[in-house]
Amino acid sequence: MTQQSLSKWLRGIIIGIAVCGIIIYGGLVPLFGRDLVAEYPEFAYCYYPWLAVLWISAIPCYFVLFNGWKITTEIARDNSFSLENAHYLKRICMLALADSAYFFIANLVLFFLNMNHPGILLASLLVDFAGVVVAVAAAALSHLVLKAAAIQQENELTI
Repeated sequence: MTQQSLSKWLRGIIIGIAVCGIIIYGGLVPLFGRDLVAEYPEFAYCYYPWLAVLWISAIPCYFVLFNGWKITTEIARDNSFSLENAHYLKRICMLALADSAYFFIANLVLFFLNMNHPGILLASLLVDFAGVVVAVAAAALSHLVLKAAAIQQENELTI
């Protein structure tokens, strides 16, 4: 597989994830929320706070996709192991950690405001754990890309 075809595949995947995110956050989450409110009207006061929490948590995800797009641009330029890609991966790590922390804190706040169920709070820990896993993977990749870039730079200087 060439760098160009790899870049095209990765860009297609990024576009697919972005479209799925728009469908989920823009359509399915509000729809399911309205259905829950129609079925359980006593929880209507929780709809908009939860919707805001979920929409805000989507923002870092799209910044991650933007940084992933920048990485695919570097891959297309045959510059896979570069300081730029290491920087983008580090930024992805920070965004994933920030989003996980935000989601955890928002769940706790909603729990203490009596807008969250303990089961939902526990289930959301899986989402937080997934965010931390993404952050650790991005940090490890950033470290490896940084080392590979240093080795590549040394090899370019060798005659």
